[in-house]
Amino acid sequence: MVKKVHYDLEVDILYIVTKEGPVDDTILADDDVYIELDGNGNVVGIEIWRASANIVENLAKVISKRLREQITVTK
Repeated sequence: MVKKVHYDLEVDILYIVTKEGPVDDTILADDDVYIELDGNGNVVGIEIWRASANIVENLAKVISKRLREQITVTK
């Protein structure tokens, strides 16, 4: 469950908090994606580096495409 989401424009990192608490370990899940774990191995947060390229641009494309499809259907 997502508790909060924070985007740091200066460093272009999207941070998703799933659980409050200290981070004991961080693993590389994929290029530019880091999973932060607590002492019990539970996910505490997810960091997505280069978020503007990895998330924001792709999300904007999907939203734009779906809006165009909706406009076409309603005409």
